[in-house]
Amino acid sequence: MNASIQYLNPAEAARRLGVSAKALRLYEQRGLVVPVRTSAGWRAYGPDEMARAGEIAALRALGLSLAQVARALAGDPQGLAPALAAHQSSLEGQVRQLAATLEKVGGLRADLAKGQVPTSAALADLLGSGPSLAFDLPWPWGGERFELNAIRPLTYITGPLGCGKTRLALAIAEALPGAAFLDLERAADGAAAARARRAGDPVLKARIDQALAWLVEDGAQDSDALIALLVGLETEGPTALVVDMVEQGLDEATQEAVIAHLRRRGPGARPLFLMTRSCAILDLAALGPDEAVLFCPANHSPPIQVAPYPGAPGYEALASCLASPEVRARTEGMRATRPDAA
Repeated sequence: MNASIQYLNPAEAARRLGVSAKALRLYEQRGLVVPVRTSAGWRAYGPDEMARAGEIAALRALGLSLAQVARALAGDPQGLAPALAAHQSSLEGQVRQLAATLEKVGGLRADLAKGQVPTSAALADLLGSGPSLAFDLPWPWGGERFELNAIRPLTYITGPLGCGKTRLALAIAEALPGAAFLDLERAADGAAAARARRAGDPVLKARIDQALAWLVEDGAQDSDALIALLVGLETEGPTALVVDMVEQGLDEATQEAVIAHLRRRGPGARPLFLMTRSCAILDLAALGPDEAVLFCPANHSPPIQVAPYPGAPGYEALASCLASPEVRARTEGMRATRPDAA
């Protein structure tokens, strides 16, 4: 190592690049970037490695799978056309949203010129900060009012065993007009039905096959559980989806590929609420601006939205209830019970 060149450890490099340390390890595992080693054997990233990792992060942000990133870095354009088309579609969606907001601003200014003062609700609507979801919490809560502002494309629902997160998820699916709830039957008895439905709908099959190809390139394992999940995710109709334990039946590599795929949908995608207790799905270090976390405390206090930063209210409790896929597999099927009253 050249002592005059600045080298960063993985945590510092990830922070500079705006990615997680887990993402850097994945890049290395795939042979996309090779960090240098210190005399003590620690990984380090110099200017060349940072430039390479920056290119990888940019290509990933465009929606390329890791296999497509490898081909792009090697000069092979395969996969760039659909990725650029998807990115263009996402940008066009943002332009439409901005145009609609500009039209609202123009209308409010015109009203103001006529002496009509905008309501606080109309002003809040400009930023999308008004309540987008509101209902009274079911048992085990005491009927407290729950409100969620500006629903994001990805919202995670988590908490310890017995905290009520499933009841919260069901209540959200009932309160959102046109929403659907994907329960755990999709990965068991529903797997055969999911494959039959995929085979009987050419349009749905095309979408699932495309998503599956990207997922497999990213390291996912083709399985009944994955197919059943994709059928639910790719089916048109519901305005929002609430998914019970999205990691059910999926190994770690598949979980990481699935969440990377869902993040590629862009800010205009229909909302997804993902119940999870897996840190491969809910990586607190990798959350972006289009993602939110709802945490259900063990003491049945009302659910709260937790910011993904150490020190934020609820962060430590949230982090403590997430586990690796290996640990989640050991505890699969465990349920908290409420003893009968004496």
